[in-house]
Order: sequence, then structure tokens, then C-alpha cells
Amino acid sequence: MTDDTQAPPAPPTAPEDATAGLSARRSPKSRSLLPDLAPWHASADFRRLWLSGLISNFGTFLTFVAVPVQVKDLTGSAAAVGAIGAVELVPLIVFGLYGGALADAHDKRKLILSTEAGQGLLSAVLLVNALLPRPAVWPLYLVAALASALGALQRPALDSLIPRIVAHEHLPAAASLNSLRWTVGGVAGPALAGVVVAFAGLGAAYGADVVTFVVSVVLCLRLAASPAAHEAAKPSLRSIAQGARYAWNRKELLGTYVIDLAAMFFAMPLAVLPFLADELRAEWSLGLMYAAVPAGSLLVSLTGGWTSRIHRHGRMVVLAAAGWGLAIAAAGLMRNVWLVLLFLALAGGFDMVSGIFRGAMWNQTIPDGLRGRLAGIELLSYSVGPQLGQVRAGGMAAWRGVRMSVWSGGLLCTGAVALLALCLPGLMRYDVRTNEHALRLRAERTGTAG
Repeated sequence: MTDDTQAPPAPPTAPEDATAGLSARRSPKSRSLLPDLAPWHASADFRRLWLSGLISNFGTFLTFVAVPVQVKDLTGSAAAVGAIGAVELVPLIVFGLYGGALADAHDKRKLILSTEAGQGLLSAVLLVNALLPRPAVWPLYLVAALASALGALQRPALDSLIPRIVAHEHLPAAASLNSLRWTVGGVAGPALAGVVVAFAGLGAAYGADVVTFVVSVVLCLRLAASPAAHEAAKPSLRSIAQGARYAWNRKELLGTYVIDLAAMFFAMPLAVLPFLADELRAEWSLGLMYAAVPAGSLLVSLTGGWTSRIHRHGRMVVLAAAGWGLAIAAAGLMRNVWLVLLFLALAGGFDMVSGIFRGAMWNQTIPDGLRGRLAGIELLSYSVGPQLGQVRAGGMAAWRGVRMSVWSGGLLCTGAVALLALCLPGLMRYDVRTNEHALRLRAERTGTAG
């Protein structure tokens, strides 16, 4: 293994001007909607990471559906299902921030491998519990908390590795391809989980998740080392605070964080979907409901070529977040299950648009030495919101009913996004062609590659 004090490897494996030719060959108008595969062709490590994520995400989504179903079956309580998000919240905050500092100070490959293996072991615990004659509820919450901690430690390393292995100009395309990877698992996993849980049992879902983690670890073993830079700060509260100050001083970045937090807190309905399916007398549709949001995201990812031609990323983040809220509100008001599925899919499409442009802003403007810590803050922005949103949705459903929990959350989301957009003019003005941070990082990457 390479020592942690060595300088990081050269960012892309091929010069940017060489890989740009590949992108140009794939940009006729007739193919402009297709995903840009330039990062896939230019970087072997990106391909390995993409395949590893695809496989492990598939299994993770099986568990994502199985755990709330098992909690519902064991307790019959919407609040108990929503509490899954509550137990995941504190580990997510603590280890997300610390994981960002670790990613800047240590080899990212080692962090990714160890946390991936740990999550596989936790899935094995769920499998053992499900096979017991009388499964217990507490292991579900314990594993949820520990898995949240490991995921929070891993995600900053994953996110901060991408700008090292992908050319600067191909980062929006890489964000779109990563989104495609997530949505493929997000569509297939929940849709299959409903069938697996119904006909093969919870143990089969958890067992399949264990297998996918094994395959993922084998792929990650082939990643090249990615040691910390010479100037990397050691993990500490001071280094975390340094990253937080940088984010606070970058108002356009700050805007992406708070917009996403608001959208997910008010309009994340996943915790109540098992109860919504019951209320619509369509229990068979639960897997489809979980799959509908990523299905809409998948459609955007498959037609993501247009994203490389958008320069005002901040405006797209705002518009997409508002669209997410309106679509969730419509899903909560519908009484026909097929219309509910349609609006959930539409919401997923808006969510993906927001995610692509948030990722582009982060990857194209944040310096390498701060990427891990900023990725930890990013993790909080797109993960804490959903966890709190599950608690809100479950609590409101128990208090005022499932449907009101969904549609009122969607309307509150849209209103909050509109208000935040008025308060964040820097986000609305952001243009990658003129932003000083984007121009500086592009010049640094071009000089390194050249």
C-alpha cells in the first residue's frame, strides 16, 4: 500500500484534452439526450467504483424495503417505522462530519473497503434475526444506527474520490452516471423486494444483500490507492470547523445544502408508504411505490445528456426542489393508486435533476484538500433531511392521517424552497462559466493534466 504521506495520484488517467475528443464524438444532436459515457471510457477506477456501487445499491434497496416492512409487521405502528429515521440521525451527523475529516487525512480506498465490509456484516445480522423463530425489534434499530454510521464514514471518501479519478470537464457526466447507477438499483431493488418479501420472506431479501456486499468488496479491492495530500489536516474538531467555515463563506454552496434539507424534511414520504398502500387497498403496490421515485430518477439519468449544456446550476436546483414538493403533494391527494405511482415517479425525476446539479456545483468548485470535509457536510444536507423527514412523516401520519402527512408536506416543501430562493440570490446567480471558484479549479486541473 502507498504511504498516507505521499502526494495524491494524478486526477484523471488521460489528459482532459484527449478525453474531450471522446465527448465531442458523442454529441450529435440525435444522441444529445443519451448519457455521456466519457468518464466511463477514460477512467478504469470510475468503472470499478460504478459497478461496485450498482451491485451493493441493489442489495441495499432490498433491505431498505424489508426493514420498514418488518418493523410494521412486528409493531403495527407508523410512528415505530418513522423512528427508524430517528435512530439513524445522530450517527449520520456525528460520523458524517468525522468521515469527511478522515477522507481528507487518510487513504480513501482503505476507508471505502473497510466500511463496505462492515455494512455487509450488518446485513448478515439482519439475516440471522429474520431467521429466528421470534425475530426481535431492537436489532433492527441497532443495525439501522450502525449502518448509518458506516455509511456516513464511507460517503465522503466516495464523493471526494470522484474528482481525483474523473477529468474536470466530465464531472457533470460522472454525476449523471452515478445517478443512473443509483436509480437502476433503486428501481429494481424495491420492485423485486416486494415480490421477494411476499413470496420468499425477509430472510431472502437480507441474504441477497449480503451477497451483493461480498461482490462489491471484491471490486473495490482493485481500486488504486488514493492517499491524502501532503498538506492534509489531521482529523480534528478544528479541521471540521475549517470545512464548515469554507461552506458558510460560499453562499451558493450553502444554498444547495439548505434547499435540499428543506425539500427532504417536508416532503419525504417513504416511512408512511406501507400505510398508504393499505389505505388505498393496494398492498400489492408497496414495492412499486418504493420503486416509483427511483424510476422517475432513472428516466432523467437515461436522458441526462442535456445536463452538460446547462450552466446556471443553482436555478435548476431551486426549480427541481420546488417541483419535487408539488409532485409529492399531488401524490398525497390522489385516490387512484396508479396516479399516486405516476406522481411519485415525477417527484423522483425532479429529485434527480436537483441531485445532478448539486453534485456538479460541489465537484467543480471545491478544492481537493477540502473535498472530504465538504463531502461530509454534503452528506448531512442530503441525508439528514430524509431521516428527519421520515420522523416528521411518521409522526404526522399518526397524528393527522397518512394522506394529510404526504400532501401537506409537499406543499410546505414548495413554500420553503420559494422562500429560501428569495433569501439566497447567490445561488440563483451561480453560473459555472463565470464563477471564480469553478474557473480556478478548472485552471488547476488543466495545468495538472497538461
